[in-house]
Amino acid sequence: MSGAGGTSLQQALSELLVVAARAGVAEDKARTEALSLAAALAESAPGASADWGKAFEGATTQDFFDAAVRGRRWRGSPTALLSELIADGSSEKVAYAEALAEIASAACTLGEPTMRVVGNASVAAAAQLQAAGARPLQVGSTPQPVEAARSIEPAEAAPEPEAEPAKTVEELLAELDELTGLERVKREVHRQVAVLRVEKLRTEAGLKSPTITRHLVFVGNPGTGKTTVARLVSGIYKALGLLSKGQLVEVDRSELVAGYLGQTATKTAEVVASAAGGVLFIDEAYSLTSGDNGADQYGREAVDTLVKEMEDRRDDLVVIVAGYPEPMAVFIAANPGLASRFRTTIGFDDYSDDELTDILTGLSEAADYELIPDALEKFREILAGTPRDRSFGNGRFARNVLEAAIGRHAWRLRDVTAPTTDQLRQILAEDLTDEPDPDPEPAADTSEPASELTIGPEEDQSEQGEEA
Repeated sequence: MSGAGGTSLQQALSELLVVAARAGVAEDKARTEALSLAAALAESAPGASADWGKAFEGATTQDFFDAAVRGRRWRGSPTALLSELIADGSSEKVAYAEALAEIASAACTLGEPTMRVVGNASVAAAAQLQAAGARPLQVGSTPQPVEAARSIEPAEAAPEPEAEPAKTVEELLAELDELTGLERVKREVHRQVAVLRVEKLRTEAGLKSPTITRHLVFVGNPGTGKTTVARLVSGIYKALGLLSKGQLVEVDRSELVAGYLGQTATKTAEVVASAAGGVLFIDEAYSLTSGDNGADQYGREAVDTLVKEMEDRRDDLVVIVAGYPEPMAVFIAANPGLASRFRTTIGFDDYSDDELTDILTGLSEAADYELIPDALEKFREILAGTPRDRSFGNGRFARNVLEAAIGRHAWRLRDVTAPTTDQLRQILAEDLTDEPDPDPEPAADTSEPASELTIGPEEDQSEQGEEA
């Protein structure tokens, strides 16, 4: 466990690299990913970039914020390398998830953390542990949000765990069916699986079978579960024998396009190579050919390279492109190579209030918190007063509410020397808003907006998923 002052980022990073070496993960990739996660969690903390730079020699403030942008997607879902270990059934996946939870904990020691950092870290730690199937989350005896989201430490001299058997198609489809909402998506994925299964059986039987493209287009507003479903699809395709590994590699324009012509082709090819054997998920793919970036040469070069790589690796690569419906239709039509390869579009509907409440409850349980009935009612009031325009975050909105609530919860308990387990777990209605409590408990002080409050020295001990 972390010490009273919290594990430093350098120490947490060193421990993660030890696990990475055992798991066969490249040191530079593990370091970059871990530092990106830490930056994404601590980016709102004053002075965090300077402390972060101590673990990244020669890093600038711009490097910190660039890393934060890359790492934001892992605030509520497993990192790319952890996803690979899970897909491979690695015996080190739980240890790696626990090391990532320590990185999240260490993020709370960077700069002067705001309460938002504490909430971000708690949800992110829970997301890593839950994805890896870590043991039930435990609650500590002091108000340490990230510690409360970690599993207990393995016993000393414990035998090396064996790799778990890969999940079957039926098991993965059952996980899909358990997701909140997304009924139209579930039906389409089941249909796609049935078509691909029969195609594979016909081929094995020596029968003629039409070539069916496996690549997919996901359309919908932010936070509607596209990344979560893409991760399940990667596992399903592997279980069907259509992919050799089944990992998910999630990228956006910035990770495909370089600053100079000629470099973009190399950069895109390297990204595709990292996804070989699994699924390459490109979020806001239309930014490569339209929108603020325009139909620029760099974007076209990335698309042309992507089309070539999809053809060269057609037997062991699936590409899923995602974004808003109208821009995605324009994107697919912009290149004949895309239009011929992306023939299946799956629409993701916005979540209802009931579904968002279920998502919030599930996220809180994953982080070992409990929303009391009054808190759930307060969340419904917040939803009722929130415009549902294009900027609404759906599942991300629920995650953001929980992250902020965890921070306020920690602040509310700041003067409680020995809080009870219930106090450590329970999120109250007042934790969901910056409004002052009309009858505050002695430990609470909500006279200032939560965004301006910082964590004191004693609290420094220290993200469904990306889209829920």
